[in-house]
Amino acid sequence: MTDTILNPADPPARQIEKLLTIARVLMRRVEQITDDGGAAYAQFQRAAMLEDQVRERTRELERALDLLNASNAALEQANREIDRARQNLADAIETVQEGFALFGPDDVLVMSNSRFCVHLTDVRPHLTPGLTFSDYIARVSRSADLELPEGETPEAWAVQRLRRHMDQHVIFNVRMRWDHWVQVSEHRTADGGTVVLQTDVTDLIRLERQEMGRLLDDQERLVRATLDHINQGVAIFDRSQRLVGWNARLGLLLALPMVRMRVGAEFEALFDGLARQFRFGEGMTADRLTDWVDGRRGRPPLTFELRRDPGLILDVFAQEMPDKGFLFSFTDVTAERRAVEDMARAKETLEARVVERTLDLEDALAQAERANASRSRFVAAASHDLLQPLSAAKLFLSSVSGSEVPPQVAEVVGKAQNALHSVEGILAALLDISRLESGKAAVSVVPVRMGQLLRQLSDEFAPVAAAKGLALTFRPCEAVVLSDAQYLRRILQNLIGNALRYTDRGRVLVAARTRGRMLRLEIWDTGPGIPEEEQENIFKEFHRVAARASASEGLGLGLAIVERAAALLGHPLGLSSRPGRGTVFLLQVPLADPSLVAEPPSPGMAPPGDVEGRIALLVENDAEVRRAMVLLLEKWGVAVIEASSGEEALALIEDLGILPDAVIADQHLGAGMSGLALVSRLQARAPGLPARLISADRGEALAEAARAAGAGLLRKPVDPVALRGFLADPSVGRTTTKGP
Repeated sequence: MTDTILNPADPPARQIEKLLTIARVLMRRVEQITDDGGAAYAQFQRAAMLEDQVRERTRELERALDLLNASNAALEQANREIDRARQNLADAIETVQEGFALFGPDDVLVMSNSRFCVHLTDVRPHLTPGLTFSDYIARVSRSADLELPEGETPEAWAVQRLRRHMDQHVIFNVRMRWDHWVQVSEHRTADGGTVVLQTDVTDLIRLERQEMGRLLDDQERLVRATLDHINQGVAIFDRSQRLVGWNARLGLLLALPMVRMRVGAEFEALFDGLARQFRFGEGMTADRLTDWVDGRRGRPPLTFELRRDPGLILDVFAQEMPDKGFLFSFTDVTAERRAVEDMARAKETLEARVVERTLDLEDALAQAERANASRSRFVAAASHDLLQPLSAAKLFLSSVSGSEVPPQVAEVVGKAQNALHSVEGILAALLDISRLESGKAAVSVVPVRMGQLLRQLSDEFAPVAAAKGLALTFRPCEAVVLSDAQYLRRILQNLIGNALRYTDRGRVLVAARTRGRMLRLEIWDTGPGIPEEEQENIFKEFHRVAARASASEGLGLGLAIVERAAALLGHPLGLSSRPGRGTVFLLQVPLADPSLVAEPPSPGMAPPGDVEGRIALLVENDAEVRRAMVLLLEKWGVAVIEASSGEEALALIEDLGILPDAVIADQHLGAGMSGLALVSRLQARAPGLPARLISADRGEALAEAARAAGAGLLRKPVDPVALRGFLADPSVGRTTTKGP
């Protein structure tokens, strides 16, 4: 009940008074009730209870009053401390030598000291808390004590000032009346407010001016000394076109009387003297120069020439200065111009000689290109022509070999076969070097299995090493590299063959080491080594170290082919050799992802076996080669249908009414159809008919065309083993031999 009767906002004395009044009323009520009801004891009990309640409420009120008094005392103490802190802050700010003002996050003035805007007497009365920053800037911009920059309005100054207020930190100088200067700096507080400091820098500015004046005096003396010692003549004019400075060199170059060279001399008078002595160079006239001096079209930097007989040439440069004056500099370039003219004449003579020599070189280059092309064509044609009889010779020798030949004849046949093999190697080398030099060599970079390639090379060179009593070792390597399989094999063949050729005892080692993303192939030998002076020459055509090798072992083209093929593939090639210890050749090949390599195709032909009873169509326009191949095939028990052209072969097939088990056709059959065309005609009649083309062409295009047509390629000179392997293939003989 007392919660509604008593007002906590009332003073304690008022609340006690109310409680006493309530107690008296309650006592009277108790007495009245006792008198009226006749129940004195009950009324007494109620009165006692009410008295206890009043007493308890009184104690609570006293405790609340004590707490209230303590809170009021603490509040008064806090207010006194706040006032003391505020006064201390104000005193501290007031002691600062700079003008200080604090604007809140809402850009409203919170406080400032007496030094703030001390020079702006008409602004100070308005520096009261609550003033907005924009109003403050507006009053400053219109202040009579503010010296605005020349040509700037109060509105523009205020806009620029408010724009700078948006920056995090601002510092700049402001000029006041009576040559006073104030440095203004702004800083942001943590809550987003702004502190503005104003520092009087008048003394610093004036001291800086004094120092600048002294420096200008020193600089003037330095400039004067410089002008008197430079090689150019200099004339300086003020904005009124009057001479204010010059050097002694000017009078010497212009040959002007000293009486005219005086301070205050007008440009027009000096110009008249120049016009009588000099003539303008190309692109300059007197009117144009006058317009420039008058500034009618501005004064951009100007350059022109003045000429005076006999042969004086002055290079003139004119430029406007910041104070709207201008200067002229005159440079004697007579010697330079004469040198340029002499150089121009020499250049014309040289250009004529260069053109003449270029034409001669172009003619020589054309002749060299024609000679190179002729050589390439000659090598290709000669190799092709030589391969024809070579192929016939190998086939003839193969037809007379066997167990029925007497030992003496077999020995001669073997030597003859070895000689033909050497000739074949020489012709292959000539074709390789010709193709590489002509730039027509095409490469097909694909993943190559090194393990398979090294095993093939090991099988190929093992008999050669055994014949010389050398140890030939191939370290296992199953890496996959990116290269052209044919050229990579050719490179390794030449390097291994070269090592075996020049090594008389010891061993030859072929190894591979992984270096990052590269595989380094190494061919080591224990040969005589290569002298340092010979290491560059060994890669030249027809060069052999000390001419040790016989002509039957090659022409010295192997390493030349290696170098050109490695360069074509982009495989770095290296060499290290110690005379008397041996040599190592190094070839770096990029590694490939093994998952990208295709599975090796199944062999196209089975090992040589029984071919007796097979029917073969042989189409060869060279009679000797055809006869030799017929003898070889008939010795194996193969029935041969021979023809000299594709047209003749088709006519024979029509007359006989049968299809052969296999077709062996020369690609180049003269004026008629080619071997490839013949194979296509026959396979149209009998799909899957086994066929082989024979050609001396070692290009990849023919091999690809043969594979696309379903026919293999045997290169001349034909290898009898490969030929027999083709005929012994199980697929040969499955074609039905019936007429068309």
